[in-house]
Amino acid sequence: MSTLQEKLLFLYKFSRAPQQIGSVTPSSAFLAKKMVESVAWENVNAVAELGAGTGAITEYIRKAKKDNTRVLLFEKDAELRGRLQERFADFACYDDARCLQSVVRAEGIDSLDCVISGLPYFNFPQSLRDRLLSEITASLRPGGQFVAFQYSQQMRKQFSRQFAMEEIHFVPFNVPPAFVYVCRKENFTTS
Repeated sequence: MSTLQEKLLFLYKFSRAPQQIGSVTPSSAFLAKKMVESVAWENVNAVAELGAGTGAITEYIRKAKKDNTRVLLFEKDAELRGRLQERFADFACYDDARCLQSVVRAEGIDSLDCVISGLPYFNFPQSLRDRLLSEITASLRPGGQFVAFQYSQQMRKQFSRQFAMEEIHFVPFNVPPAFVYVCRKENFTTS
């Protein structure tokens, strides 16, 4: 699919479901590169991308990952998911990130080393945000990475409660400009 067709499809999908899509255009190359370069790929045997959309970030994951890295893609929109399945046939593709833990188990993966997310968390009701972050935390190995982009810093507080916040990068060359949160799952123990 050409870049123009991809952008038009994304704009159409946004107009139909702005709470779900979150942006009028796919992630820019600048944003995709910043997301992917924030990952320690030498330590990643299994990764999930949530909200894969048209595959703008997925393409960079394909280039950066090790040959044997397992990749799970999640995209709720059926048409976008179908296009992802065609374009990235070697990656497993699913429809609901709320089922992340069960998908990881079904794929025979003990835990994920990294979760990359383009989901528009702030657009979601608090109960859905909580559920998604709980699924991500439970699916990640201790020390695993969570890398997410958002268009504001409104999720910073909630991300900080779930993860150790390592860095926040600002990517001005994206529509709209974005923040990349680079986080790590810690070993929290309760006494």
